[in-house]
Amino acid sequence: MLLSAPIMADNSRPSILVLGDSLSAGLGLDLKDTWPALMQARLDQEGYGYKVVNASISGDTTGNGLRRLPRALDIHQPEIVLIELGGNDGLRGISVDLMKSNLEQMIVQIQATGAHIVLAGILIPPNYGEDYTRQFAAVYADLATQYKLTLIPFFMEGVALDTHMMMADGIHPNKLAQPILMENVWNELQPVIKSAGNN
Repeated sequence: MLLSAPIMADNSRPSILVLGDSLSAGLGLDLKDTWPALMQARLDQEGYGYKVVNASISGDTTGNGLRRLPRALDIHQPEIVLIELGGNDGLRGISVDLMKSNLEQMIVQIQATGAHIVLAGILIPPNYGEDYTRQFAAVYADLATQYKLTLIPFFMEGVALDTHMMMADGIHPNKLAQPILMENVWNELQPVIKSAGNN
């Protein structure tokens, strides 16, 4: 079953569009406990006039995200887009070249709208092979450099290797992990928000 936050257009405030997979959709969690919901609370608390639109869907690959992107951009007209995709590509063994191409096409489409991009780096377990895991990890840094993007080096920093922060499947972050994920994003997102000037 695919889970996602409801997508609703609300153009009264500039939006931050989160386009991700289960790590951002909050698989197994109440939506209010997910890191995007905590991010909205943080933005409100600090007086930033943004709304977070969580358009993440559990199970999504970069290919799914690429197909969904044009409609999401049209509906929400975001000022900032956070891309958190690639983990499912890795788990399915999708070629690194295809994953990179999908992300690159997304980046080009987003930048054509004038929106800022925050790219969330993902790592996959070493059991997928040294070459594949190294090439996979390099995609995010390479694209961030090429397109001058804001990069979250490792979205799951402080969570992935801590069993207390993970669900029983060892893949998905639990409720305890959500504030940490939010901080990982906030550290890179806040400077982008300040430079955009909507505060």
